[in-house]
Amino acid sequence: MLHLGERCLVMGILNASPDSFAERQGFRDPASAADFALRMESEGADLIDIGGESTRPGAEPVSADQELARVLPVVAALQGRLRVPISIDTYKAEVARAAVAAGAALVNDVSGLRVEPGLAREVAAGGAALVLTHSRGRAKTMNAEAVYDDLMAEVSSELRDSLRRAVDAGVPTERIIVDPGVGFAKRPSHSYGVLARLPDLAAALDRPVLVGPSRKSFLREAVGGRPAAERDWGTAAAVTAAVLAGAHIVRVHAIAEMVQVVRVAEEIRKYG
Repeated sequence: MLHLGERCLVMGILNASPDSFAERQGFRDPASAADFALRMESEGADLIDIGGESTRPGAEPVSADQELARVLPVVAALQGRLRVPISIDTYKAEVARAAVAAGAALVNDVSGLRVEPGLAREVAAGGAALVLTHSRGRAKTMNAEAVYDDLMAEVSSELRDSLRRAVDAGVPTERIIVDPGVGFAKRPSHSYGVLARLPDLAAALDRPVLVGPSRKSFLREAVGGRPAAERDWGTAAAVTAAVLAGAHIVRVHAIAEMVQVVRVAEEIRKYG
């Protein structure tokens, strides 16, 4: 069960895909993936987000069968061992249905129901929570669609449409979290823009906010062109900004380090 609002939760990223942008490769062995999830839990992760398809810009899609073959053995290997909730990072209804049936408590849809709207019905039927992320296009085309006249108005409006579809499909509003989609169909200026104006998004949609800036390419220039695996200091700055702006969940790779960042940022926020 997720308790949002008491403090900012730290979501740990577990890539079960070999095509990860932030690491040399994901976990192909379910036992190793499960051990890594347990390590993230021990370092302070409040929930674990398991993904079987890379969603980085330019990534190739995979079939539902292939995605299920990557993620379900990991979920199974964690049953009875992991105390924190499992999230499944997918936009496919079939994967969502199977993962929730296997024990996932949250479905993290980076497409915001644009690709497979039927995913919302599976979430509703399984009693899970749902993250709706703002994006445009697919992984191979999203950069071309990063054109905005009014960034926050358009992001809020498009997320409101996703929210409406989810509610119409039976997902209770109180189980829905929104994500402004840092790095998804956004130039670096857009990603920094949504981070700077998170309170506007929360006010417009009246939903808890998840932010996932970890090691993403919008940080690259500001940190001197460093590769993804060397962007944790930049990630720490983005996470601090997100917490100070009221984020309810941050999705990150480096758990032990970012838990410290989040807790200190929360202390600062108390005195704001």
